[in-house]
Amino acid sequence: MTRPRVVVLGGGFGGLYAARRLRNEDVDVTVLERGTSHVFQPLLYQCATGLVSEGSIASPLRHLLRKQKNVYVALGEATSVTPVGDGGVVTASRFDGSTFELPYDYLVVAVGMQQAYHGHDEYVQWAPGMKTLDDALTIRRKLISAFEMAESLPTAEERRPWLTFAVAGGGPTGVELAGQIRELATRALVKEFDSIDPSEARVLLFHGGDRVLESFPDSLTDRAQKTLDTVGVETHLGVHVTDVTATDVEVTTKAEPKTVTRYDTRTVLWTAGVEAVPFVKQLADAMGVEQDRSGRIAVRPDLSIPGHRNVFVVGDIMSLNNLAGVAEVAMQGGKAAAAAIAADVSGSPRSDFKYRDLGTAAYIARGHALVQAGPLRMSGFPGWVSWGVIHIAFLAGNRNRIGTLINWAATLATGTRRERAITFGDPETARKPYN
Repeated sequence: MTRPRVVVLGGGFGGLYAARRLRNEDVDVTVLERGTSHVFQPLLYQCATGLVSEGSIASPLRHLLRKQKNVYVALGEATSVTPVGDGGVVTASRFDGSTFELPYDYLVVAVGMQQAYHGHDEYVQWAPGMKTLDDALTIRRKLISAFEMAESLPTAEERRPWLTFAVAGGGPTGVELAGQIRELATRALVKEFDSIDPSEARVLLFHGGDRVLESFPDSLTDRAQKTLDTVGVETHLGVHVTDVTATDVEVTTKAEPKTVTRYDTRTVLWTAGVEAVPFVKQLADAMGVEQDRSGRIAVRPDLSIPGHRNVFVVGDIMSLNNLAGVAEVAMQGGKAAAAAIAADVSGSPRSDFKYRDLGTAAYIARGHALVQAGPLRMSGFPGWVSWGVIHIAFLAGNRNRIGTLINWAATLATGTRRERAITFGDPETARKPYN
């Protein structure tokens, strides 16, 4: 008898944990991933600011799953899905544009989100997001190049736009990124330049809400705001970014009379919202279900799509009980979807997904982080230590855990950041002169 075929789309937290949960089950698993690695997204901003290398937060999927004999890893991107009888077929594209098909009896969709530009996708050329390794390396290039450009310019007026950094979005990613830019400027670079003082770099944080980190209690966000003020981040609340160009950013107040302000800056970074990747719309259409405003799909208590018991949606693109799009939800969701498949295979009843809230955390600056876990709330140094323990625990692979700890320790001891190499994107671009 043919074993059930399980296709897992995505090698992030949801997809990886689903595949691992099926390790000892009587099924054949195929993991389809657009890239080659599982990326630890919570530390992307540290890669972007030179604190850790991309290798420290990315682990090859083939290596992570090498001992799991019932798993096949395929490099490709899902483009469409077609339900057929009690199963279906996923069509995927390869790097060269050719396509291949993956038949499934069970489908676990964990393809994640992408940065949302709210109808202005043209901003991406000037304001990279923070969702992929490509984003992190692009941001690193922009940050390091900005300081180098300022060093070469003769007047303070010419330098000012290059030493002004704008971050759109006051959620955890935006706050973490803004704080790290100031740390990069005031600690790692401050003694390395001759013509400029990197510590004079302005970091502007724009947020539409009335406080940063709105998912945390007021008491914790108040402390976070004080830390941002202390390290020199200039926070602008109640404003939306309404235009981005190569040379400036425009913000408009939410309240009347809708005051418009433009800031001269050559570096704008975007963390203001996420949306489902395009494939999710194709999935929703094929399954006959609706998406919410962010593109997420509502699921049943067992994480399956209504009307399709063999198709599961987990992670950021799952809509259930207002759960946030965080790593822990994806991990537990991936395990739960796989457990439902295992129950079917063994003839047991499925269990509903019950999320166990292990807390949320946000890094503000060195020695300062927020951690909330149920009634437990920490900030300052205790929060910072707890934040570090949590992130090391969830990094994939012992080598990455050890490497990240060494990098952190070296940075604390010396104040330097060695991971500052920049790339030009591709060989063709690298061969071109700057102009």
